[in-house]
Amino acid sequence: MRTGLGIDSHRFVEGDSERPLVLGGLEFKDAPALAGNSDADVLLHALTDAISGVTGRTVIGAVADELCQQGVVDSKAYLREALKDLAPSVLSHVSIVLEGQRPKIDPKVPALRESVAGLLEIETDAVCITATTGEQLDGVGRGEGLRCTVVVTASQA
Repeated sequence: MRTGLGIDSHRFVEGDSERPLVLGGLEFKDAPALAGNSDADVLLHALTDAISGVTGRTVIGAVADELCQQGVVDSKAYLREALKDLAPSVLSHVSIVLEGQRPKIDPKVPALRESVAGLLEIETDAVCITATTGEQLDGVGRGEGLRCTVVVTASQA
């Protein structure tokens, strides 16, 4: 059994942006987009890093940067790249914490769980998602962006 930890954060785009906020591969209309070279999906970036913690191959960084330069900005592509190295292990549990003042995550938790489970090809009940505001303790807590922490558990197939 192996455990991987991933953490990512991005600031909100200041002013108007034509890009949507993307979390877990889903678009959120009630908050500004996050700044980044890609779609800035903090959830999928943290998840990709957590899987890298299991496989030992870093994807967010040089691999994702190269994909961005090729015009690939959908974070699902980075996740797929990390999943290539997972075998013979399989993910048995994913725990996700989103931190920020906005958007409200709780109403979207069922859809987020389904999206993440689908991307990982695991059962929805193996994905847990919680949210916290950060209580104004730092920039994320003051509403300047979002942070995501992910822990994955993988076992041998």
